[in-house]
Amino acid sequence: MNLSERLNEDMKQAMRNQEKFKLTTIRMVRATIKNLEIDLKRTLNDDEVLDILSREIKQRKDALQDFIKAGREDLADNVNAEIDIIARYLPEQLTEEEIKVIVQQTIQETGASSKADMGKVMSALMPKVKGRADGKLVNQAVQQLLQ
Repeated sequence: MNLSERLNEDMKQAMRNQEKFKLTTIRMVRATIKNLEIDLKRTLNDDEVLDILSREIKQRKDALQDFIKAGREDLADNVNAEIDIIARYLPEQLTEEEIKVIVQQTIQETGASSKADMGKVMSALMPKVKGRADGKLVNQAVQQLLQ
């Protein structure tokens, strides 16, 4: 079962179980997916759906920071719950140590030696960690290891 089908099934189950918050969150994600499918005039594959899910989580994490700074714990709790629901559809996330190992291997593969080579490393690295690691964490690891 691909991700789109899984989202549909979970949406139906949330309707049956009357889980309104989960239902609303899944509908928002599905709407984003559907809009892109309409724009592209084709169905999305799992990698593209993963990109959308990652982007949705990133947007919510950014909003979460703003809500915390503004002292809006009620909104922060809702956003945290949305992140938890969406994160269930992503592959298991890599730990910082696993990211560092992959970054180190990629630096060796590309022959990078300074921060000037960061673009080359990142372009080779991102397909390896796609959907499994936050881009900021990967970027920080590359910067640390290229110093």
